[in-house]
Amino acid sequence: MTVLNNLTSLIRMARGATSDPTPRGTVLNIEALGNQPKSRLPFRVTSEEEDAHHALFEAGLFLARQDAWATLGDRIREADAARSQTPGGVPEADILAEGARADAVTAATRAVAAGDEMSAASIMNDMQLVLEETPQDYGVAYVVAMAHIDIGWAWRGESWRQDIPAAHRAAFFRHFHSADRLIDPYDAFELDSPMLASVRCALLAAETQPRTRASDDYEDLIDLAPGVAKYMRALGNHMLPRWFGSHERLSHEAHRTMERTADVWGTGGYTWTYLDALTVDDEAFALLDGDLFCQGIQDILARRNDQHTVNSFAAYTGTALESEGVNRDARTQIADCFDWIVSDYLHEIHPRIWYAAKGVWASRLEDQDRLAKGRQRASAALDRHAKGLPPVTAPRRPDA
Repeated sequence: MTVLNNLTSLIRMARGATSDPTPRGTVLNIEALGNQPKSRLPFRVTSEEEDAHHALFEAGLFLARQDAWATLGDRIREADAARSQTPGGVPEADILAEGARADAVTAATRAVAAGDEMSAASIMNDMQLVLEETPQDYGVAYVVAMAHIDIGWAWRGESWRQDIPAAHRAAFFRHFHSADRLIDPYDAFELDSPMLASVRCALLAAETQPRTRASDDYEDLIDLAPGVAKYMRALGNHMLPRWFGSHERLSHEAHRTMERTADVWGTGGYTWTYLDALTVDDEAFALLDGDLFCQGIQDILARRNDQHTVNSFAAYTGTALESEGVNRDARTQIADCFDWIVSDYLHEIHPRIWYAAKGVWASRLEDQDRLAKGRQRASAALDRHAKGLPPVTAPRRPDA
């Protein structure tokens, strides 16, 4: 009962239902915001989305440390079935599972960094013992499978395939095959489980012919949870030439996804599918329909105008676009969206989003430095907005 009470308290905190009368972060006078210059909007050190993510992560971590795996499995499956999301649209089941595997993944990753394959394997062997305590619980199987995937990537690293040591590649495939075996007994459609379908998409990286499966696997996932933008963004990224597709396939899948999710997002599915791909691959602009992408932003914010989402699009349109490259017309159209996003939707600034908007996250920086840089970027963009000047577009620089 203590575990359940603690979990309930954490989840209520994430959803703003805590009984603590002291609000977290900056207190906002919403009525005053309409008359406030946009360059002087309040900055939030922690946002509603960050608070929700933290509470859910800690809930998963706490239950795992208490060996309350049955309770954890129930909570993950319930969140998955209900399609429960944070205010910014991240599946709650994903975050609970992330917290639940955090200790094992952290310890195993340290062993990987030291080249200690036996210790890394021992950590995962211990974690798999929880499956004996919770047979047929696909919520727990999901946690362990995702731990294998995380550790597999730790072995592989970010190098090009030809630069990865053979032993590391072998470890990568072993962990991915272990994850595959864990979820293979469960049918995502039969169980109505987008989180199980998401594992299948994550496993594409270890497939021998992923290009033939990628579109179908992502179609299954998005059909199960059309309201989850994270999955459409992942689809777009995996349709890039560096993964399983091409720029032509990216354009094709963006249109298909838009059509299949029109009842949820209007034209927003097109924008979600392209968003991350544009951030990491400048050539992805080549086939982009600027009008459709901008209409998609409007449709998304008409349906989801939480400040996490609004800040994400404001930061992207206001700071992240490079000045030169293919399809300058589309770049200009997207940058022009900044003014109406700020005027119509932006009520507070989330500095971490503005810092990360350019796709560069300097791990060596302390959080306070990231906050300061994010605040600086937001202030500069909003000052230009207040003066009626266009957003600055500049080449992406490390740590800029």
